[in-house]
Amino acid sequence: MAIRGTCAGGEGRDAGGVRRIVEPEILDDLPTDDPEARASRADLRRINFLMGNERWILRRVRSMPRLAREGIVEWGAGSGDLLEKLASLGPATGVDRVERPAGLPGEIGWRRGDVLEEDSGGGVLVANLFLHHFEGADLRRLGGRASRFTAMVVVEPWRSRLALALGGAMHPFVGRVTRHDLPVSIRAGFRRGELAEALGLDRGRWRISERIDPRGGLRWMAVRG
Repeated sequence: MAIRGTCAGGEGRDAGGVRRIVEPEILDDLPTDDPEARASRADLRRINFLMGNERWILRRVRSMPRLAREGIVEWGAGSGDLLEKLASLGPATGVDRVERPAGLPGEIGWRRGDVLEEDSGGGVLVANLFLHHFEGADLRRLGGRASRFTAMVVVEPWRSRLALALGGAMHPFVGRVTRHDLPVSIRAGFRRGELAEALGLDRGRWRISERIDPRGGLRWMAVRG
């Protein structure tokens, strides 16, 4: 998936002892048809499956049928794999800087562009391992755009030493690009309580729930109250 975000250094040390640092990931600069890019996307599909990210997102969206019918938008939709599954729950549109994936059913919407320029809204916003690419003013700007939705369902890397250790254990099973990008993603991830603040959300207007999955994910949801 191709994105744009700032790549400056960290935001201080937290109780987990891992400083948040946003750095470039190799996959984001590779052409979509590059063999290493295809291999890394296959790695990511396996990692998502093992973490249960898509299953959790689908359960959460399925629990809000009325909002799903008002429209589902996925930021950083990439290959469109999750987007196709979301489309079974309501009208779905993917947003990414890459071209529309080949074979994506025609009834599913696609907007090629920068999410920082997005002006859409709807029932549910979905972002799977995407927001960690951004920091500072860009995250605040995304928070303003996300506020045009009634609900947000998000999975991000859990920034912790345990997650880094789990990622390191994957090295024998993934390719060169993923071996580089996986720890970069984790160091750019979030800990409990950070994401709402980073997005600039008014906690008086949003009901926020979040939990840490021990496989390395921060599962986060916000519904307008």
